[in-house]
Order: sequence, then structure tokens, then C-alpha cells
Amino acid sequence: MIARLLSWTRRLLPAARPEPVLIGDEAWSRLLARSPLFECLDAAGRCRLRAHCAHFLARKTFSPAGGHVLDDAQCLAIAALACLPVLDLGIDWLDGWSEVIVYPGGFRVRREHHDEHSGVVTEGDEELIGEAWERGPVILSWSDVMADLVDPFTGLNVVIHEIAHKLDMLDGAMNGVPRLPASMTRDEWIAAMQGAYDAFVERVDADEDTAIDPYAAESPEEFFAVLSELHFSDRAMLRREMPVVAEQLARLFTGDSRS
Repeated sequence: MIARLLSWTRRLLPAARPEPVLIGDEAWSRLLARSPLFECLDAAGRCRLRAHCAHFLARKTFSPAGGHVLDDAQCLAIAALACLPVLDLGIDWLDGWSEVIVYPGGFRVRREHHDEHSGVVTEGDEELIGEAWERGPVILSWSDVMADLVDPFTGLNVVIHEIAHKLDMLDGAMNGVPRLPASMTRDEWIAAMQGAYDAFVERVDADEDTAIDPYAAESPEEFFAVLSELHFSDRAMLRREMPVVAEQLARLFTGDSRS
């Protein structure tokens, strides 16, 4: 009986975490030199990012697709971009999924569209540069990841966009309301983000030119993901265009509304 109880107890315990991958000094230095994005971090931030990357590489499986040739430097670069949003939240915020699939460029997916008015269902192919599945993989175009590394302050970052979706899914639904740190409240987040989203949708529907990508008007979850990209790649523009949203994202990603 005791043996059976011990066996049952073991099954209840969480699986042991894999040991973090050792990232050599030369590989780390090459990564930092690869993109000016990492110059924004102080020494402590870079140290924390390196530790997060070591855990990310140990916990995620990287799979090439579409004939892509994937190497260690690419995996480290993707890990670094993926860990930036959780630099102050902790690497465990990237739990719940285990695979990164990397294509050489954009990839095609088959979509079904259901027209709510007519009831007609149509199918078609869509070309993407990134996708995040609930409890499934993050899928990326390497050519777009590389472009974001080379020129990281254009307002675009496909890895951060997809990681934002993963953070959004942590509370069980992808709806633009991610799991929040203890210092923030859900009601405050919704009040700030919903108001900004509704106003932005009105501008896009009125065919106004917007500094922010109109794709952010697609849904609350895309609004959160697009603006998360801006937080890391064009924060000045985000503050100028949507100061209330900028404050919420700063509090989420850094814990400091003044950031």
C-alpha cells in the first residue's frame, strides 16, 4: 500500500524542469552584436535575458519547416526576442507550450471563413509570417525575424507579436486581456484598452490614416499584440498616439508606469 501511495504521489508532482542550456560567451556576444535592440538593456537586463534564454532553449523544441536550415544562432536569437516581453515577469510566463516552428519565409495556411449573415462557409489560403496556437507551437518566418533584428525600431516584431498572443492565452482565452501581474487589475486594464481600441476601430472604419498599423483594429487580441510590438520597437510613437495604452503596457512589461 505504501508503495502504491508513493507511486501516486509521484504522478501528482510536476515534471522536473530541464537544466538550462549553457550559452557560451562567444555565442552571447554575437547575439548582442547582431541587433541594436539589445543595446537598450543595461548590464543587469542583459544578464537576466541570458538566463531566461538558457531556460527557454531547454524547455522549447525548435523545428525547421519548408526546407529551412535552422542553426543554434537562429534559435538563440528567437529565444532572446521571445524572452524580452517576460524579462521582468519571469520565464514561467512562457509555460504551457513547447515548440517553435521556423519557416524560411512566409508560410501558407488554410482558413475557413463563416459569414454570420449568410451562413456561407468559404475556404482560402492565407500567407502569414507568424502564428501562435493555443497550447500549440509558435510558428515564425525566419526572414521576418532577421529583418526585425537588423532594423528593430520600425514598429514591427513578429516574435514579440506572437509571444503577446501566448501571454494573452495564459488566462484561458485570447481576448486582448492577458494574465496580469499582481500590481495591476483586470478592470483597470479593460477600461483603458477597450476605450482605446473602440476609438481606433472608429478611425480605421472611417478610412483615416493612422500611424499605428490598421491591422490592430481586427480584434482586441490583435490590438494587444500589435501594440506590444510597438512597446518594444517604437515606444515614442506609442506614447504619442496612445498614452493610456502605453502606460498599461509599460506596467505589464516592466512594472513601472513611468517606463
